[in-house]
Amino acid sequence: MQQENLSRGLKNRHVQLIAIGGAIGTGLFLGAGKSIHLAGPSILFAYLITGVIGFLIMRSLGEILLSNLNYHSFVDFVQDYFGDTAAFITGWTYWFCWVTIAMADLTAVGIYTQYWFPSIPQWVPGFIALILLLLINLAAVKYFGEMEFWFALIKVIAILALILVGIIMILKGFSTDAGPSSFKNLWSHGGMFPNGMTGFILSFQMVMFAFAGIELVGLTAGETEDPEKVIPRAINNIPIRIIIFYIGALLVIMSIYPWTAVKPNESPFVQVFAAVGISAAAGIVNFVVLTSAASACNSGIFSTSRMVYSLAKNGQAPNKFKKLTSHRVPSAALYFSAVIILIGVVLNYIMPEGVFTLVSSIATFCFIFIWGITVLAHLKYRKTRPELAKKSKFKMPLFPYTNYLILAFFGFILVVLALGEDTRIALFVTPVWFILLFVIYKIRAMKNEG
Repeated sequence: MQQENLSRGLKNRHVQLIAIGGAIGTGLFLGAGKSIHLAGPSILFAYLITGVIGFLIMRSLGEILLSNLNYHSFVDFVQDYFGDTAAFITGWTYWFCWVTIAMADLTAVGIYTQYWFPSIPQWVPGFIALILLLLINLAAVKYFGEMEFWFALIKVIAILALILVGIIMILKGFSTDAGPSSFKNLWSHGGMFPNGMTGFILSFQMVMFAFAGIELVGLTAGETEDPEKVIPRAINNIPIRIIIFYIGALLVIMSIYPWTAVKPNESPFVQVFAAVGISAAAGIVNFVVLTSAASACNSGIFSTSRMVYSLAKNGQAPNKFKKLTSHRVPSAALYFSAVIILIGVVLNYIMPEGVFTLVSSIATFCFIFIWGITVLAHLKYRKTRPELAKKSKFKMPLFPYTNYLILAFFGFILVVLALGEDTRIALFVTPVWFILLFVIYKIRAMKNEG
């Protein structure tokens, strides 16, 4: 007999590392090259600002999830506060967010593999990775958690080692092909803002994309053994992770290797170690960023399947998607998501050069919608359920001003997307998605009424 509920097979260590994995993704490892190219050393300020916003988003999400432990996803609380139409659009948009992220990650897998095997077409490693990750996700959720735990652990150890080794290299003035390593490299190549405010502002799209997935800790709440302890701990640790993993790593990289020498379409992490002549280290770092991309894609397959399952349980997706295996895994939802993610492999075959920027900008737009509706739902929760809010032990700081600050920041990011020639297409493509969802919902509603 099939179980009706998802397995609560994730332990505290799984969720903590999934939270770290969500905060260290392809946007940092591969996207940082483009960001550094645009902004120079001022990229550190862009990560700091976006990191503060990311933490506030997570505080609002954490408070609303813990206000009702029956909330297992965005769909649940959006339906509660904004109704069926908004829940349908939000659920499918979050699914679309992670589909595009998984596509970007498969693209990264292809790019990283070419470091060792340049003759292999970019789409081939991505296709192989998708099949392997699908098979892992079809097993019990504890296997997903275990794999994500080790993937994230590799990332954490590698970045900490990179920072430590990097500091030693800087202090010793280790020479690269672009000159000696020194903290002076941060300001001696055109200052902290070498491309002015324009480059600084344009970098925010890729920086924002780097934080996509930070909310995954919220989605895993439904499969956690002790959400009231685990979720606050995971969210409150986000600031220190941002300082170490984003700002710390990039500060060291741009001190070892001048920002002017960083290539926009390659991983700066690999470039730096290749530039200092440590080919073995460059190969190890390339392995780390490869596992990072696979990890983020793994999270994408996991979250998209859970979102489709949740939608099916709420009557907003076909009933077959809520069927679970004996391991309590939504297999039909997994297959469906994997088939759509396969489009990313096709795009890598058709247009290998531009696919990463295309899908990352679309993902950024969609995540703005998801995070925005989360902040709005939090506002409504505080205003309509003050008695419930009073009992909260995990309150959003400086409410409601922080909510409005987040929404204003999102408006700024949309302007940034419009300014960039290679990201502007997202503003035209993504609204079509929302219109399509609205039309599908209305057709379904008419059929149900009939």
